[in-house]
Amino acid sequence: MLKTGIYVDAENIRLCGGYGMRYDILVDLANLGRSLLLRANCYLAEDRARTKDDHEYRQKLYRYHDILRQCGFKIIKKYVQHFVDDEGILTTKANADMDLAIDALLQARNLDRVILLTGDGDFVRLVVALQNMGCRVEVIAFNNVSGQLKEVADSYLSGFLIPGLLPIQSSAGENWQRGVAVNYNPDRGFGFMRYYTMKPEGLAAETIFFHCSKSNVTNHALFLDPGSIFEFRIVINTDNNRTEAWDIRALDEPLP
Repeated sequence: MLKTGIYVDAENIRLCGGYGMRYDILVDLANLGRSLLLRANCYLAEDRARTKDDHEYRQKLYRYHDILRQCGFKIIKKYVQHFVDDEGILTTKANADMDLAIDALLQARNLDRVILLTGDGDFVRLVVALQNMGCRVEVIAFNNVSGQLKEVADSYLSGFLIPGLLPIQSSAGENWQRGVAVNYNPDRGFGFMRYYTMKPEGLAAETIFFHCSKSNVTNHALFLDPGSIFEFRIVINTDNNRTEAWDIRALDEPLP
């Protein structure tokens, strides 16, 4: 069994497209196949002054903490500090990078695999150190991800592509997925979407046909960009009895 640890830089994930992420899906992901989750740490910020004075903020924050604990995560808080600079401008700081790095290095002695959720390039040195200790390091993030962090990790996967990690708003009974376009033929306007499903043995890549006429994407050049992520509905085309991707929309293109 691969002994696995999850380390979540919650503030980075929240501010970079991962707001509303499902932590229970992370746990499921870490336990797929021959993997066994041993450690699950979440590093987040709390504004103690606001917690004291704002009842609604306090209730929402502590409810969020309770959900994480129910999913099996240990919460490591970094309290927000307020500073007034020389020009009298109030700034805040709540950086848990050091806490995450130290914990991961100490706990990696008993781990084979580390799943790191952050897009912050400051963690490149940590990834290399964990790899030198014999751990496989997999990075998951959403937007604004350091290119160097992607390169140094043993694997990188956009959190948008992990089934259910960031739920898609849809009507009941509809099958919506997120994926990337592959083998797109711009002259004929068709290609395939690659998306993932979660199976007991791990994440499985699937492909499905699409035609640009069934999309809401105005800039078709996005279909040639391997970094562009699309949401689409899986339907059976009754004209040819083929399963296809319809109602395609690009996450990095504003809705009309």
